[in-house]
Amino acid sequence: MKAWVSITVLLTVCLSAICVVQAKLQEGDCEVCISVIKQIDKKLSADDRKSPAKIEDAIRKLCKKAKNRENRFCYYVGGTEDAATGLLGEISKPLKSFMPPEKICEKLKKKDGQICQLKYEKQIDLDAVDLKKLKVKDLKKILSDWGETCKACTEKSDFIKLIEKLKPTHFKKQEL
Repeated sequence: MKAWVSITVLLTVCLSAICVVQAKLQEGDCEVCISVIKQIDKKLSADDRKSPAKIEDAIRKLCKKAKNRENRFCYYVGGTEDAATGLLGEISKPLKSFMPPEKICEKLKKKDGQICQLKYEKQIDLDAVDLKKLKVKDLKKILSDWGETCKACTEKSDFIKLIEKLKPTHFKKQEL
């Protein structure tokens, strides 16, 4: 009987430790959240920080201009006009007290896990990549990022030829 009690206690301790570990941010978690909150933090003046309402106005102002993943983040926290939730208070109060963006996102993750699942798209380094090894989807994305389309492309080699042709006009070599 004592063995069952100690096993139950051990399992309870292990499960609570796992829950605590999952609440902490892992490497790469919440990159969009952290980025947006850092942008908001930079735009706040000392006077703005005195009032959560002014901080929320600054968030809404930034969210009006947000695109792609940042706009999705704004939607999740209630910074857009069409948002169904309202977590702006969960951002404004910690910002008022100078809490680091990582800690704010950690708290938001507990409220809504989707917030920390947002990640920026990885940019393709055309200097280092072999275009022949990329998927057609990635080749189309390169062209789309440049504002180009290939209507006559039927094979992967057609996309590669067009990218090689347009590369000098759209892609500048990275200089260190």
